[in-house]
Amino acid sequence: MGVLIASLAGGRMSIMTTRRRKSPEQIVRLLGQADQLLANGEDLASVCRTLGISESSFHRWRARYGGMNVDDAKRLKELEAESATLKLTCPRLVHQCLCESGVVVVPI
Repeated sequence: MGVLIASLAGGRMSIMTTRRRKSPEQIVRLLGQADQLLANGEDLASVCRTLGISESSFHRWRARYGGMNVDDAKRLKELEAESATLKLTCPRLVHQCLCESGVVVVPI
């Protein structure tokens, strides 16, 4: 995580951290570490502080990636990319087939 130093009015300096998205593999690993820390009796707030994430991110990730291993997360990422590609390709192919069959296609 990078650090930015921003100048504020009045000559005060503020330290801000840049946000960085985590990959699904990193998220699954962080959730595993969180499980270990929680099993050792730490409370959620201290676990999130230790891992450098917010509690809302923890809960959102737990809902999405809970119970997955790293291989599952990689596969999920691949399937999401494939789905996005198909969502773009499929309408084009349908339009092409309709045009070739002589059906008049009117854009909406």
